[in-house]
Amino acid sequence: MNFRFQKHYRREEAESLLPQLRQWLQRLNTLRREAERSEKRITTMMHPGHDVGGDLVNRWIRTLAEMQKLLEEFHRREIQIKDLERGLLDFPAIIGGKEVFLCWEQDEENVEFWHDLDTGYSGRERLD
Repeated sequence: MNFRFQKHYRREEAESLLPQLRQWLQRLNTLRREAERSEKRITTMMHPGHDVGGDLVNRWIRTLAEMQKLLEEFHRREIQIKDLERGLLDFPAIIGGKEVFLCWEQDEENVEFWHDLDTGYSGRERLD
């Protein structure tokens, strides 16, 4: 059988990762806000012949690098971030021999829902 993903999570396995994933999502959202603030400041400073450089740009680059490192942790585990602000994640799984996503949002205590690969959040169904 051909599957899109190499890694498939059982519900218990996905739930065991939630404490770490919550921390990473919180940090990613903090970094995203920092990067946006820096970008706005840099943009207002940019005009022809003006070198922005310096501490502001270095801080912005470090922020982006840390974000990239955290995003790589999700990618390596094949966990998809569907909405960073909401903390909406999809975990590849197999249910009834079919490849699906376990679906979790950061304000949910546990992994309680799943959906087909192509339906997304609107197709969420409660796990048995």
